[in-house]
Amino acid sequence: MHDFQADIDAIARNRMIPTLLETVLLATGMGFAAVARVTESRWVTCRAVDQISFGLTPGDELDVESTLCHEVRRFDQEIVIDDVNTDPVYVNHHCPAQYGFRGYISIPIRRADGSFFGTLCAIDPEPRKLNNDRVLSMFRLFAQMIGEGLDADEALSKSTSALRDERKRSYVQERFIAILAHDLRNPVQALTAGLKMMERRELDERAKEVVGLMRGSVKRMGMLIENLLDQARQRSGGGIVVEPRPSDDLAMALDQIIEEFQAIAPNQTITKDIDLPEPVTCDVPRVAQLLSNLLANASTHGAAGAPIKMDARLKEGRFILSVANQGEKIPDALMPTLFMPFERVSDHPSREGLGLGLFIASEIAAGHGGTLTAASDDTETVFTLDMPNGQAEAQ
Repeated sequence: MHDFQADIDAIARNRMIPTLLETVLLATGMGFAAVARVTESRWVTCRAVDQISFGLTPGDELDVESTLCHEVRRFDQEIVIDDVNTDPVYVNHHCPAQYGFRGYISIPIRRADGSFFGTLCAIDPEPRKLNNDRVLSMFRLFAQMIGEGLDADEALSKSTSALRDERKRSYVQERFIAILAHDLRNPVQALTAGLKMMERRELDERAKEVVGLMRGSVKRMGMLIENLLDQARQRSGGGIVVEPRPSDDLAMALDQIIEEFQAIAPNQTITKDIDLPEPVTCDVPRVAQLLSNLLANASTHGAAGAPIKMDARLKEGRFILSVANQGEKIPDALMPTLFMPFERVSDHPSREGLGLGLFIASEIAAGHGGTLTAASDDTETVFTLDMPNGQAEAQ
């Protein structure tokens, strides 16, 4: 690979450059035009249009000191020659004699930071009228456009590289979260089994209270692990699996979640109103998970000591579940990202955890063909699940 391949490739990606070079030849009548990368020691062809068989293609080199582009770079000046034979400066110069041209022009190409990239140059074996405002303005404009194109290409390459690195980093992080959550299942299951064995034994009241608190903590750990796994599946394209079916057990499942939550937070008052006289078509464990996440959110962000209100009922063929807590209003700026993962970590960093609860709850709602919405004012915040109660509708 050429050691200037990056520059050659950058020029090749710029689709306007062949048109610019063709325009140069058409406007001046010259036979060869090129974009050259020029350094103190190298002259490298990046792109050329050749109608006189000069013989240079991308990557080809000339001895830099044999070129006039070397002087363009060295003295930071344009060189324009209508006819070498009558030019007082270059009539006896070695370069025209070596390469057999009489008409010549070379204009510097500079980057935005002022650094010298190379030249836009053209030659012809015959004299050409080049030293006039029309031709010079065209060459200068084209050189400027090429420089700006190089800067834009570099910026795009950096953005693309940064995006690629971020995607790779995100993939590694997601894999780590998924593996971590999966591996944590076994110790949590072991703790659950151990607590069940302890509960079968004769325990005094204090021990029973401690075991109850431990069981609530283990339950909370299990819920967090499931949230992590759900989020990892969602990010990998697997989505959250929801299997709705008619069930008479939803009210009992919601009651159980509230009881388990009260075991974890015995000082938190939860009032409930559950009115489900008919079967509800849903994935019962998933709706129970949604309620658990909403209760955890209400406890975390609600006013200390204020009760949490939970309501679940059937209304006009739809299942409506709401969880309300008192406390500060959710900031308006936060509302658009409320159900996105990891968005509320900075809100209450000591209590919030990973910020997955509302995201998972909203995905569960969507999996049932419903919505999870939030309404908040200075006195109360209410999260409401609204979903159809029917197998066909839910799908």
